[in-house]
Amino acid sequence: MPKRTRTGALAALAVATLAAGAALDAAPAGAATKAPAPKFLSASQLPPHPSSDWTAGKVTDGVPEEMRYCFGDALLAYDSRYRTFRTDLETNAQQLNVVVGNSAKAKALATRLNKEIRSCAARSDADPEIEADHRSYGTLPVEEGARVHGIASRASWGALDISLISVGRDGGTVTVVQWGQMGGFTDAPVKAFKKTTTTAVDKLY
Repeated sequence: MPKRTRTGALAALAVATLAAGAALDAAPAGAATKAPAPKFLSASQLPPHPSSDWTAGKVTDGVPEEMRYCFGDALLAYDSRYRTFRTDLETNAQQLNVVVGNSAKAKALATRLNKEIRSCAARSDADPEIEADHRSYGTLPVEEGARVHGIASRASWGALDISLISVGRDGGTVTVVQWGQMGGFTDAPVKAFKKTTTTAVDKLY
């Protein structure tokens, strides 16, 4: 596990998956049409930074490097797309969208991802140079629901990182949003991040 990252608490959050999945709707003439791709957050919809504006990267196929440590193999069965956001300082964020096809599969995937986040701190503690703690910030009443987590890590050389991670779903699509910077739980903009998560789920379709 890397000794330092700028993604926050998870020295290398790793998620493998967002999907450009295609739910098919029957057209009046019997032809099938592809459902529109889920939408992503814009830079202005991230938790405000006190001294630097957010910039948004392009939407990219795959999984952001920052998510892979925590999610491991949970998303290997899917295609995925993501967008990365940054400020001029030690703050960054990522959004991953995974289209799995139907609500039952999306619910199962969201359940697994939430479990992976909760166990991520314990896995990080296996590194003798890292101490990590998990906090649950509860659920959000948006579409089929969302759950918000926090992970704070302390390295033996003094580095402190905090990450907020949420998993939400709408129909057959799951979205994961992650925010990270240097600091601890008291530095996390939980209320603003919950608003960002609600917006992310609302924007899927």
